[in-house]
Amino acid sequence: MIVACALFIENMDSTVIATSLPAIASDLAVEPIALKLALTTYLISLAIFIPVSGWVADRFGARNIFTAAIAVFLLGSLACAASNTLAQMVAARFLQGLGGAMMVPVGRLVLLRTVPKSELLQVMSYLTIPALVGPMVGPPLGGFITTYFDWRWIFLINIPMGLLGIALGRRFIPDVREIAPPLDWLGFAYSGLGLGLALFGFSTLGRHLVSTGLSIVCSSAGLIALAMYVWHARRHPHPLLDLKLFALPTFFAGTVGGSLFRIGIGATPFLLPLMLQLGFGLTPLQSGLLTFVSAVGAMFMKTIATRILQRWGFRRVLMVNALIASAVLGSYGLFRADTPAPLIMAVLLFGGCLRSLQFTSFNAISYAEVSSPRMGQASSLSGMMQQLSLSLGVAIGGYALQLAGDVTGTPAMASVNFTIAFFVVAAISASSAWWLWRLPRDAGAEMARRAPSDAAPTPGQEPGVL
Repeated sequence: MIVACALFIENMDSTVIATSLPAIASDLAVEPIALKLALTTYLISLAIFIPVSGWVADRFGARNIFTAAIAVFLLGSLACAASNTLAQMVAARFLQGLGGAMMVPVGRLVLLRTVPKSELLQVMSYLTIPALVGPMVGPPLGGFITTYFDWRWIFLINIPMGLLGIALGRRFIPDVREIAPPLDWLGFAYSGLGLGLALFGFSTLGRHLVSTGLSIVCSSAGLIALAMYVWHARRHPHPLLDLKLFALPTFFAGTVGGSLFRIGIGATPFLLPLMLQLGFGLTPLQSGLLTFVSAVGAMFMKTIATRILQRWGFRRVLMVNALIASAVLGSYGLFRADTPAPLIMAVLLFGGCLRSLQFTSFNAISYAEVSSPRMGQASSLSGMMQQLSLSLGVAIGGYALQLAGDVTGTPAMASVNFTIAFFVVAAISASSAWWLWRLPRDAGAEMARRAPSDAAPTPGQEPGVL
């Protein structure tokens, strides 16, 4: 439950900030689109540091790293609450991401190494509960605080639970550790700099925070560093991220197809609150009371996902559901200010069900051919790709909205521009079906008989978009 509470804090934080973006933008005197940096920076930090979380825990002890990660996350929360400029907010969110990258993976590692295998399935099921409850509570809570108090309090609500987690972690979390192999420091430098610079440059191309020239330089340098990592990984005996895993058909399809799907879906927490509040004139509370039903749909789908996969198999479910879920995502752009609230909630509820089924299936099929010794590497690579695709989703959603305004000659927050932006990200999401079509017809047949919705190896890695 200590680890689950840490996961709850992380997931709730990612959803309350999405609901409060317009208010934060107004207070910081920046365009609402510029706040995409507050979302992408956090995800970039996760993508950079998740791959080394296991090594750090083995080197310095899981209890020490787990409690220190909560402390870093809380410091980042305090810094977010104290931010008065966009640059300060971006730096604070990066610090939060550093804590989150160590907090949840290390906590899950403690459970995997200390819980008897006979109890592991039940424990992992408990661990997924806050991953569902956090996004359900976050939007209404964030909307309530922003509407009736001040948006800065959305970051301060983490403090009491975080301090309790540190105290209980020091008391009850065992200090498990293994003999840590030598860390691929050069690979970490290449991948960290590459991801950070490339995504930062791409996210700031809209003249937000830095000049266009500097954005292009950062993106180019980042891509060069990533290319250097590929060259390095092919020659290193124990690379930080084992790219040879992409030779496995199910891992390749699940990771690449899953990344395209998440790019589309990842834009939703950014676009939807902006449309409801700045496009339709709703308060943050009204917006949160509409969007939380997506998480309710996700929780419901967890109860029947196994039977669906057992009945139709991974390949058919993933391919067909990708197209239907993408069509529903595109339909969000057809909402208007006079659309009845019950209809909006019904569509969001249905969309939440479809996305949850897709994420559950991806999290299982990606590991269908991965051997036990390579599971840690596969989990790190998959986790990094998840955060990378979600970050790209936010950035692409922001660009689509901005470019749509330029093309139509209307303000960026006009309804027609949200229609175009949602259609763009939905098309990217739907393109994942082509990669899923390449899966073998019997892909994951053995896993479909073993309740993948409960046994997915990476619970809680879809913050804010369940």
